[in-house]
Amino acid sequence: MTRAVDAAQVREAAAREVTGAGSWDMVAFYSSALDGVAANPALPTPLLLRLIAFDGGGEGPPFQALHRPGLPEPAVAALLTHPILYTRVTFARSGQVEPEQRARLADDPSPEVRATVAEGPDRIHDQRAKVRPLSDAVCGRLLEDPEPSVRTALLRSRHLAPSFLASLVRHPDPAARCAALRVWDELTADERGTLLADPDPEVRRSAALCACPRDARLTAALLRDPAALPVALRRGLLDRADAERFLAEGIHLAGLAGNPSLPADLVDRLAVDPDDDVRIAVSLRPELTEARRAAIDFTVSPFDRGDVDWVTAGIAEQGVLHRAATSAHPLLRRAAARSPHLSPELLRLLAEDTDAVVHTHLAIHHPDTPQEVLMSVYARLGGTFSAWMATGHPRFPREGLAARYADHPNAIYRQLAVRDPAAGPDLIERLSHDPDVRTRQAAASDPRLPLPRLVEALALPELASSAGANPALPPGEMAGVMDEAGVPA
Repeated sequence: MTRAVDAAQVREAAAREVTGAGSWDMVAFYSSALDGVAANPALPTPLLLRLIAFDGGGEGPPFQALHRPGLPEPAVAALLTHPILYTRVTFARSGQVEPEQRARLADDPSPEVRATVAEGPDRIHDQRAKVRPLSDAVCGRLLEDPEPSVRTALLRSRHLAPSFLASLVRHPDPAARCAALRVWDELTADERGTLLADPDPEVRRSAALCACPRDARLTAALLRDPAALPVALRRGLLDRADAERFLAEGIHLAGLAGNPSLPADLVDRLAVDPDDDVRIAVSLRPELTEARRAAIDFTVSPFDRGDVDWVTAGIAEQGVLHRAATSAHPLLRRAAARSPHLSPELLRLLAEDTDAVVHTHLAIHHPDTPQEVLMSVYARLGGTFSAWMATGHPRFPREGLAARYADHPNAIYRQLAVRDPAAGPDLIERLSHDPDVRTRQAAASDPRLPLPRLVEALALPELASSAGANPALPPGEMAGVMDEAGVPA
């Protein structure tokens, strides 16, 4: 049976899912009016070029000017030849920049810039967005770069096209051949055989680990290799003698408990192991009935996102998703909730789930998440994630928010009133004086804010950045902010 966990920790668990960290940023972010202007979508090209030319005391222009979608060609040209190294590095790292534009820095004189181009963006604003990879030709040039740091950065990039990775099977660099293993399932039988017979022992080991789920001989050899043992024990095609030996020795039992080829009677023995990690690994096995799962005593952590191999492998398969989404096991439902391919029926089922992390996963990963789920996640989590969801999720509600929430006692709801297209200038101005700083910032960035109050907000430290980013800010005021910040005309 599943034991209860501290519900107060669910908020922290969701923070780990969204940020990879252990805490929420609950303090409003203060920045300058210049930073806001740099992010302003209505910034005219001449002022953008003026800002890009700013040396910022040797640190370069504000990074917001470099992380803008749809940069005009004159701005791109200025950034490609910018004299400050950090500026070119920042531009190369931007997830808002098209790969064709970043690729133009592949021949930059600085190895740091070239390595940044090779590795690609490290963060993107929209959790659901995908970064388009560099072309295979550009990646090929970067892989031949004379600087080892550039080649290393390319091979660890998360944004390489499968076609490029597959082309590395016979590359002279063993590290490149190892990278080809990331698309093992897309390689031909001949290409797999080449990697299994590779002259480099690390490539051979890694290839064997890819092949061992269907090969008992390879698995037996890997179990004699200490470096490969943990993965082989978890994934490989085991014979009974090896499985019994490792169970008797008590080595890597949590991995063994999840091995798909483990005999049923050994699964039963591990289901009552004293170690909770072992029991929970057994409880996640795909062949178990719901009654069998419920008979296992395990504790679900609020920090566990639901990383279940067989669900991840079948993230687009309706049969797999149905088994996971309809399970009583919280981690299986969490795993299913991370799929953007849920059928309408499964989506409705998980939307009614009582597990808060299931709802958080739906809000992040599924574009059709019901509005009531989005609202519940928004109110529960607050902070940066909720602000992103309210502006970026295609189904987040907008109409009627002003009437419902403008006078709500909870500030997290008052912020939503600004999202309502029917909110008038008077309400936006009133909210710009709200006791809650995030509500004031939301109002200060809204183009319906009356101009006198918008100009006034530019001078207030907690509102300056939001006001600077307001697309209704006149170009003359934007230029005035640059003048005051010492940006040369």
